[in-house]
Amino acid sequence: MNVAKFLIPKVNTVHLLESNTVRQGLEKLIRYGYTALPVLKENGEFYGCINEGDFLRHILQTGTTNLKDHERYKISEIMRCDFCPPLTIMASLEDVVEQIQQQNFLPVVDDRNFFCGIVTRKDIIKYLSEMALSPAVAAEKH
Repeated sequence: MNVAKFLIPKVNTVHLLESNTVRQGLEKLIRYGYTALPVLKENGEFYGCINEGDFLRHILQTGTTNLKDHERYKISEIMRCDFCPPLTIMASLEDVVEQIQQQNFLPVVDDRNFFCGIVTRKDIIKYLSEMALSPAVAAEKH
């Protein structure tokens, strides 16, 4: 399977940099309504993903919801590195299906670990649904 067929390119995705402040992360999360975002290093290499739970834990630890207070903290300080591991551009369908069950999107990297974009659960479900229905659709036409 060619993951690139489902790829939403980096230029069309919302992501953060590891050096962004927690405030910047919260603002993007709220503005776009996502539950998780990819995080990149300054050079474009994939760093990890951050989700609402990471922000919530941070807010509870600091004891404040004042956005100004969260300018002192970096995204890299609050995220868990094991959440939402990336797929390579050459990932198999089995790998995609296994991982997409765990989160709404999968980050995709090239062989140098540079972020290429994301694959969404919605696109994979649509593809699998079309594959499953295609024999039935063909039978109805004959």
